[in-house]
Amino acid sequence: MKLIYVGDPMCSWCYGFGKEMASLKAMHPDLELEIVLGGLRAGGTEMLTNEAKQFRLMHWARVEAASGLPFNRDAFMKLENFIYDTEPVCRAVVTARRLQPKSDVLAVFRALQNAFYAQGRNTTDGRVLSEVGAEELRHQGFDVSNDGYFAEFNNQETIAEARNDFNKARRLGVSSFPALLLDTGKEIVEVSPGYAHAAQLDQQLRIAMAR
Repeated sequence: MKLIYVGDPMCSWCYGFGKEMASLKAMHPDLELEIVLGGLRAGGTEMLTNEAKQFRLMHWARVEAASGLPFNRDAFMKLENFIYDTEPVCRAVVTARRLQPKSDVLAVFRALQNAFYAQGRNTTDGRVLSEVGAEELRHQGFDVSNDGYFAEFNNQETIAEARNDFNKARRLGVSSFPALLLDTGKEIVEVSPGYAHAAQLDQQLRIAMAR
């Protein structure tokens, strides 16, 4: 059996879900976790106006209330010429997976989320993404340079693998994020179709595992 987490680092509910996923993973350390990048706005060309940013802040308030995680609203509002394209940040997670298959990819996913939501950094910038991703891998004990991460980030195979993740999310029938599934080896069972706290996820997972 293995868990399949389908999400996008720039999905605000996925940001809240990251903490719950880390707790669930600690509850089930022997259960393999596969992360599938959803590509929420992959290839997006929309430049966020102040009005569009304010609209997103309303969603952030709900996530903040549910999860208790910090949001840096001021830094977000100050991001200039910000194009809402989630392909780069998804690809940055894939980069970590390719560079270090044995790494804690969920931790990289969450570090990239923290860079955007808590620090207000531009997570459409490959250099920023590479700095954050490489730092997290080094924290896990892997010898990865920022430049090495950036080179892999721009590798055509990495770009293609990210695209494959987006297609896999659709094949799994996932239309909104986050989504948590269980692959029993015989079938794919839905554990949670959206945000939930770790205790609820654990309960739903145990029911799915017992099927």
